[in-house]
Amino acid sequence: MALQCGIVGLPNVGKSTLFNCLSNAKAQSANFPFCTIEPNIGVITVPDPRLNKLAELVKPQNVMPTTVEIVDIAGLVKGASQGEGLGNKFLGNIRTTDAILHVLRCFDDDNIVHVDGSVDPIRDKEVIDAELQLKDLETLDSRKLKVKKAAQTGDKDALKQLQFYERLEAHLNQGKSARGLDLEDHEVPLMKDMQLLTAKPILYVCNVDEGSVVDGNAHVNRVKQVAEEEGAGVLVLGAAIEADIAELEDPEEREMFLADLGLDEPGVSKLIRAAYALLNLQTYFTAGVKEVRAWTIRKGFTAPEAAGVIHTDFQKGFIRAEVMKYHDFVSMGSELAVKEAGKLSVEGKEYIVQDGDIMHFRFNV
Repeated sequence: MALQCGIVGLPNVGKSTLFNCLSNAKAQSANFPFCTIEPNIGVITVPDPRLNKLAELVKPQNVMPTTVEIVDIAGLVKGASQGEGLGNKFLGNIRTTDAILHVLRCFDDDNIVHVDGSVDPIRDKEVIDAELQLKDLETLDSRKLKVKKAAQTGDKDALKQLQFYERLEAHLNQGKSARGLDLEDHEVPLMKDMQLLTAKPILYVCNVDEGSVVDGNAHVNRVKQVAEEEGAGVLVLGAAIEADIAELEDPEEREMFLADLGLDEPGVSKLIRAAYALLNLQTYFTAGVKEVRAWTIRKGFTAPEAAGVIHTDFQKGFIRAEVMKYHDFVSMGSELAVKEAGKLSVEGKEYIVQDGDIMHFRFNV
């Protein structure tokens, strides 16, 4: 599923360093603004211990993890909505993504310049929020012009749309993002159709120094407070430390390095899983001697829709799905044992696939 998370932030907050760690795409990283001009796209493997466990039990010829696309987007500056800096390019690139990873600088270092002269993650956040909100207001103005004439003729649907647009406009003018507006059922498709920048789900990534990767710091605490008010998530990691971890090829060295820092896994692993969840994605598995594979689906997919991710013919000719729960498979050790215990269920077209399901599809074309 070609869904993307965009990494955004002011220049010099650690976006490209973090992107390099995520994708090993080696986007240029330097101590000056706009070192990322074209968006770099990385297709990144999603770490999932369940896949490794299934592979241990089944011993397949091949193992295929699921992936997520991460886009590193040029740094934004104040005035971007009017085309300042690389504003138009930035805003165009972010519009094509499905969710936002907003990197905030939460460390002090005199050797790394800040575009505004001091470290203040809340101010930085508000700069980007304001630019995205201004661009959304432009989008909204053009929509309102189109629907106003129809509303004046008494068209009830147009009148409802106009009322929604005016409510949304008031919300944005208060310095709030579109994702925070409570929607009525008929407003959900209207919001989706507009593709507003501030309607996208967001995760704040606090880039900290080595001493703050475990417990955070005062900057992080401020971000967490603001994020909680918005209902957004926060992840803390150190981009420079992640770069060091990525350089270690020996697994034992990496484990020792992580242990010294008080970490159980690299921060980028947590970030990749967080990005996957932010996109409203989940995983089901197929497990056989030829291949154990993780498949990406949207939460809420039915069994035929999940089958269609493998091949459209599977969805068209869907008959039934044979479903095993991951914990049953692992605790019993094999598909045969699951069947003998009566734990394999046969599901029809209405079945909603659950994260971690192990599935076989029966179909006829």
